Amino acid sequence: MTNGAPPPLAPKRSRARTFLPPAFAAWLVLEIWLLTVVANAVGGLTVFGLLVGGAILGAVVIKRAGRRAFKNLTETFQQAQEAAQSGVAPAVGDRSGSRDRNGFLMLGGLLLMIPGLISDAAGLLLLVPPVRSFLGRYADRAAERRMNAAAAPGSVQDAFQQARMRRPDGKVVQGEVIREDGPQGPQRPQEPRPPLMQ
Repeated sequence: MTNGAPPPLAPKRSRARTFLPPAFAAWLVLEIWLLTVVANAVGGLTVFGLLVGGAILGAVVIKRAGRRAFKNLTETFQQAQEAAQSGVAPAVGDRSGSRDRNGFLMLGGLLLMIPGLISDAAGLLLLVPPVRSFLGRYADRAAERRMNAAAAPGSVQDAFQQARMRRPDGKVVQGEVIREDGPQGPQRPQEPRPPLMQ
């Protein structure tokens, strides 16, 4: 039995879920093709040496960035502990730059460890400090834009609230809230009961 309501629509796929699998497949094909071209030009042993060197350099970069991040975390905890003991508010420094630098440094090391010449080139590019700072500023601006868009009226969060109040056919569901833990309706004063006779 149908009620005349249209069937619910399937959720739209995000752009990342649509384009990421083909882009990943194209990147793999390009990496393999480039490795074979370079191996034919300079020799397979040279390409193998480049891949091993990239993996070793990537491991060193990740280890160094991890130590730096752990050192920053330890310093932050020590400053917070000293501030709590002295009763003074902790000094708030801008550590976002070092966080971005360490994050992109770790990403560069990871890209160096992945076998492939394109990923090695991208990893080496991320080792350059101006590139890391530019990407950090771009990531901060993009995150700020998303936060502002989510807080604006008419945003996705507002649409979700609107969707919760309506049926699939668009009609508003009228109703009333009944609390089971609270008083229900007007209460009459209770009359004293006569004692039970035994």
